[in-house]
Amino acid sequence: MQKIKLFTDSTSDLSEKILKEHNIDVVPLNVIFDDQAFKDGKDIKTDKMYKMVEEKDKLPKTSGTPPKDFVDAFKPYIEEGYEIIYIGLSSELSATYQNAKLASQSLDGKIHVVDSKNLCVGIGILVLKAADFIKEGYSSEQVVENVENLVEKVEMQFVINTLDYLHKGGRCTGVQNFVGTMLKIRPVVKVVDGGMILAQKTRGKFKKALQNMLKNALKDKEQIRKDKIVVAHSMNKEGADYLKEQLEKELEGEIIMTEAECVISSHCGPKTVGLAYLKK
Repeated sequence: MQKIKLFTDSTSDLSEKILKEHNIDVVPLNVIFDDQAFKDGKDIKTDKMYKMVEEKDKLPKTSGTPPKDFVDAFKPYIEEGYEIIYIGLSSELSATYQNAKLASQSLDGKIHVVDSKNLCVGIGILVLKAADFIKEGYSSEQVVENVENLVEKVEMQFVINTLDYLHKGGRCTGVQNFVGTMLKIRPVVKVVDGGMILAQKTRGKFKKALQNMLKNALKDKEQIRKDKIVVAHSMNKEGADYLKEQLEKELEGEIIMTEAECVISSHCGPKTVGLAYLKK
């Protein structure tokens, strides 16, 4: 019987409970403050990262997983006769995908590297579907084919509570940050073709922005698959709980809750809430 081992990276933001339940291993990205490097989700958690940002008044740098880390993660399983499937962060957003490809070429084994063309729990949904396919007895080639066919069906969007982190990261000017803060602008960011676009701006309370994001998602709710719906948040359980409650009123099926790790949180900032699902 074919032995398959499933990997993802820390930006998939799946909880430890979910990872353990589905036998998924994580190869983390790096979070760097000055001369200190941390493995995302292992050496540093989101609350500590936010505290360090406040203390240093600057964002950490983030870097893709180097090829050596992939080799170290994959090699023990290759030696035990496993085939590897790795599903990671969009190649449009990070060198991590290419580094995984480089690592796979240096190992004598069957390793499949899949570009999710997504981030956060948009990746997580694909990883969970891959785990389902493995449990159903599909070969590694069939699992990869099925997952790649789902890539374009993943919808991922999130509401940002503060523009400060976009400003610190150079993604908006000081004037935009000032005006946006004064007017209480809550951007809705959507993942499209592996990159991120500004989908909507809501002025006012954060809950209003969540409601607008949900309204847009539910415009064609008959096309939303009920088997994989995920709500993610960065230090905003209250907002995530509210979104989950509203989804449960409109959709049947299990809604998975999870928290964003450091790499994603360092770009979007605290209180962010995201929604991901598959279209039929």
